[in-house]
Amino acid sequence: MDCNGYHQENHDQNLFPKPKVLVLEPPPVFKYHEDKLSQKFHFLKAWDSPLPLDQFLTTQAQSVQAILSHGTCPVTTSTIRLLPSLGLIVTTSSGLNQIDLQECRRRGVSVAYAGSLFSADVADIAVGLLIDALRKISAGNRYVTQGLWANNGDFSLGSKLGGRKVGIVGLGSIGLEVGKRLEPFGCNILYSSRNKKSSVSYPYFSNVCELAANCQVLIICCELNDQTRHMINKEVLLALGKKGLIINVGRGAIIDEQEMVRCLMQGEIAGAGLDVFENEPRVPSELIALDNVVLSPHRAVHTEETLMVLVELVIGNLEAFFSNKPLLSPVILDE
Repeated sequence: MDCNGYHQENHDQNLFPKPKVLVLEPPPVFKYHEDKLSQKFHFLKAWDSPLPLDQFLTTQAQSVQAILSHGTCPVTTSTIRLLPSLGLIVTTSSGLNQIDLQECRRRGVSVAYAGSLFSADVADIAVGLLIDALRKISAGNRYVTQGLWANNGDFSLGSKLGGRKVGIVGLGSIGLEVGKRLEPFGCNILYSSRNKKSSVSYPYFSNVCELAANCQVLIICCELNDQTRHMINKEVLLALGKKGLIINVGRGAIIDEQEMVRCLMQGEIAGAGLDVFENEPRVPSELIALDNVVLSPHRAVHTEETLMVLVELVIGNLEAFFSNKPLLSPVILDE
């Protein structure tokens, strides 16, 4: 760029400074698309500051009107209260358990989220984990790469997917996509959700334990909140039974992880496919050692294609807020 162009750019930025957006921890979109985001906004990176978080927030308190957050980064009551000019929290997650929504309501802070953007990708992973667990694909891969096939002979038998009774916990946008994918395999879909869905003909169970007792596979697709934390407990796991598989693409804490580990170790359930864990990124060592468990590092939403759409959604929500226009994907806080 020539000297005149350089001065023109600086002049424009002085006349029209980029809106400031606070980022407490780097969201995954930063890893791939920070340059594109930074063309539009000036990001205040709390993790780069030598100051403790509360001091850093205090120094920026008057200028911060928006926060960019992600699914594992909590936006707490104390954080919100330290930012009197805050008007918007944009999260790159579909889940909202990391944001104090009650304080947002009280303070009039708007929230925008990913909505159903990730639903198809998460459903793909859920079905992938299920097929892997049933047909022992990952275990078979280890059997081959560790040289066991040549030394020990044929690998153990897997199980068919077709005809299985699959219980979906949480028939929202993700759960519906899971059901849509499993129907062509000949699976019988049952579900439990906050309310019965008039739009589907799947058998409905208001009680998760009863759902588990009536299916061979339990797929967790619901959100994490006070009602669903450790909802999948010992009683539910025992109801699922010794031939039952559990798949979790929701949040780790929906399952009582210690009880699940115990049930797997003692053969009280047949196996698991897990993309999420209770204390990420720490995964119980017992799970890592089991051949009937398939593990994924919380990557269900991460595809190149969807990440590109997510960046545009984040930019669109922030631009709408700073232009005093309706958000593209608002969370309804007054219900």
